[in-house]
This record gives sequence, C-alpha cells and structure tokens, in this order.
Amino acid sequence: MTRDEIKALRGLLFDKDGTLFGFQESWAPAFAQLLKRLAAQGVDAPAAAEAIGFDLSAARFAPHSPVIAGTPAELSALLAPHLSPVSASIDGMLDDWAETITLAPVTDLSALTLKLRGAGFTLGVATNDAEAAARAHLGPVSTAFDYIVGSDSGHGAKPDPGMITAFVAASGHGPHQIAMIGDSLHDLRAAASAGVRRIAVLTGVAAADALAPYADVVLNSIAELPGLLEVG
Repeated sequence: MTRDEIKALRGLLFDKDGTLFGFQESWAPAFAQLLKRLAAQGVDAPAAAEAIGFDLSAARFAPHSPVIAGTPAELSALLAPHLSPVSASIDGMLDDWAETITLAPVTDLSALTLKLRGAGFTLGVATNDAEAAARAHLGPVSTAFDYIVGSDSGHGAKPDPGMITAFVAASGHGPHQIAMIGDSLHDLRAAASAGVRRIAVLTGVAAADALAPYADVVLNSIAELPGLLEVG
C-alpha cells in the first residue's frame, strides 16, 4: 500500500483465529485434548485427526488443514464419518466446547484496540467461527469492536465477501477506507471480492510467500499495525 492509501484507512476488520489470537498456540492443544476425549468414547482418533489435517504426534495443524479457515459446520462434516459413537451430539458438543477454549492473544488486545480507537478507527471482527464463540473468546475486549460477526450471523462465510461488505455498510466508510486483516487466503480473497485493502499477518499457519501475492502488505503480527498506520 502507498502512504496515501494507508492514510485513507478509517476502518479495520480483523479475522479472529490466527490474527487476534495465535492459531497453533490456541487451537492445537485444544484439539489434542478434544481428540483424546473422543477417543475415550470409542472414536478412531487417528482417523479423525487425519480428516482435519491434525498431526496427533506433534499436536500441530498442517498448513493445509481445513480447520484453519473453516466454519464449525465444515468441521462437523469432516469429523462426522469418524464419530459414530457420539455422532448424535457432535454439533452441539463442538459448539459448547469451542466457547470454553481460552485463546492466546498475539499482543495486548486491550491496549491495541484502545490505541486504534483513540486514533478514530472503526473496528470489527469477521470470523468463520460462530458468533457466540467469537464473543466468548474476545471476552471483555469485545466492547472495543463496533461489529462482530461469525459464519452463522447471516452474512455467509469467507472467502465469500458478505461479512466484509456488511462491515463496509455498517461503518459508513468506503471500501477503499477499509482494511481486512487476516492470516489466511480465505481472508484475503474475501477482501479482494469486497474491494477493500488486504493486510496479511503471519500468526496463523500460512507462510509469507503464500500470502504475499494476495496481500497489499504482510506484517509479522497485528502488533505492527500502529507502526504501519502511524498511530502513536
């Protein structure tokens, strides 16, 4: 992005997992525990892990894992063939479980959002997770965001642009004044379709060389946003 394009920004829309919160640090331990719990109920944990691109021995997600940018419904569909002992309750169980996970923020979110709001930015969160889970994960910092939507909020899921175009409309800013900040190609493709700026971060699983061709700028993390935006 040019200096003028950066100066024009008035709205910042964040992905959640891999952007506000480190992906592997947050979700890999949680999924390792979930698969252990399911194995105790008779589930073939190795087969379930393979279906979602999770390395059980390393307790890490593979870069190609569909969980990284997927929706809860997509996760359920991937796991369902392997969960016959508990399949009747899997959807509700996954939703309840997801809301209880404590995620690892990549930086002090309260301080960051206070700084950005103080500089006049409209802030939002658009995640392929469920909205209730997103609000639970954000906790007290959720009040810093003017807009929080998930894949079940009525605007579709990324890489479709619906969540982003809804944020543009709600913010009152033009698309050129909005940046989508995310760690996956889903985020960047949705942003391109919505006509907004694209800021990639490396706190997910994707590497810089995979994201750079689709991004206006690549940052190590959202902690670098104040520097990019020249916010003191």
